[in-house]
Amino acid sequence: MKRIVVLGAGESGAGAAVLAKKEGFDVFVSDMSKIKDKYKKLLYDHNIEWEEGQHTEEKILNADEIIKSPGIPNEAPMVQKLIAQGTHIISEIEFAGRYTNSKMVCITGSNGKTTTTSLIYHIFKSAGYDVGLAGNIGKSLALQVAEDPHEYYIIELSSFQLDNMYDFHANIAILLNITPDHLDRYNNKFENYADSKMRIIQNQTADDSFIYWNDDPVVKKELEKFKINSVAYPFSELKETGSIAYIEDGQYRLEYPTPFNMEQEALSLTGKHNIYNSLAAGLAGNIAGIKKDVIRKSLGDFPGVEHRLEKVCDVAGVHYVNDSKATNVDACWYALESMRTPTILILGGKDKGNDYSQIYDLVKKKCVGLVYLGADNKKLHDNFDQFGIPVRDTHSMKECVEACYEMAKPGDTVLLSPCCASFDLFKNMEDRGEQFKTLVRAL
Repeated sequence: MKRIVVLGAGESGAGAAVLAKKEGFDVFVSDMSKIKDKYKKLLYDHNIEWEEGQHTEEKILNADEIIKSPGIPNEAPMVQKLIAQGTHIISEIEFAGRYTNSKMVCITGSNGKTTTTSLIYHIFKSAGYDVGLAGNIGKSLALQVAEDPHEYYIIELSSFQLDNMYDFHANIAILLNITPDHLDRYNNKFENYADSKMRIIQNQTADDSFIYWNDDPVVKKELEKFKINSVAYPFSELKETGSIAYIEDGQYRLEYPTPFNMEQEALSLTGKHNIYNSLAAGLAGNIAGIKKDVIRKSLGDFPGVEHRLEKVCDVAGVHYVNDSKATNVDACWYALESMRTPTILILGGKDKGNDYSQIYDLVKKKCVGLVYLGADNKKLHDNFDQFGIPVRDTHSMKECVEACYEMAKPGDTVLLSPCCASFDLFKNMEDRGEQFKTLVRAL
């Protein structure tokens, strides 16, 4: 009996363990952190051996194959030992793909993944398709394959997941953009990160589809290095040579596979970045044969994604917006670009090698106040104090919200769009966003 060891017992790891058990493997799960109760129960219910708070070498190094959770870096000591002895390491998505023939719609990019993935799922669900949501959001793909299989899966893929995928095959691959992010995991080399994103098209054939942003210079450069075997569906903000999805004269247009158009104003998502997300999602639905009236309705009634330019409430004439998902500079750029009122911007967290110069001009143009929120705000001071914009230094969400309330005037917008990961002060970006919303609503 082959032995599978799963490193990390979160959503992906626990799901992978269940599928491995179902397929007859000898399974062991190991997590250096404490395992959540719901995942312990899942492992107990399937009689799967596990440990938490440690990695026991004799139970891990004898694995025939390792399924590694995406949050664990290759630099982790146990992973280094496994690499040194040549043990094959894969992702949960790679493992799950071996046991299903379902259609895979896969979305990656530095920004917009969650919104686009959720919108595509909304379109497919509205069309009555048998569809599951997986990857970075939704339920574990492996667990769904094991216990709740679907005809289609809409999968949000991070670069970390793509790194450990080898034979997995996307029927529809979507690449939204490539901008600097997670460089600390890629030896601070942007080209390594960009190459990781391009893995989404590996194994595609002439029967598959590749949707990508035609305006992105990095994507264009990367495509020169890779052979595209699938049918290309480039999209752009405006009509360009080669693009088959774009905005023209206030109309949202798709040229093929089936011509489609609707009023841009009818799109539920606003802001330049959401034009790209809506074009990519519409193309995916069109390629999958979903009827025009369903695509049109779905693009118009999609409610949006929590923690992504989420409207919280108005307090004393000040508008509060939760964009906690903006964990890199490019995401913050799009958020600021969409602001139409004087803005108090909340920045900070765990820096991932950020180049803040990308948002200098927008900060100077849009912001009337800056609130730094982090354990160490020195880099923020070094970058933004020079502009003479009022600044407050805070180290908890309570301090942050109080500072925003004192600084903001009626007609202003307070925007939490931090540019950084959340792990210095919060459990994750959801925790950061939830704390922000709770404290704002209590004002």
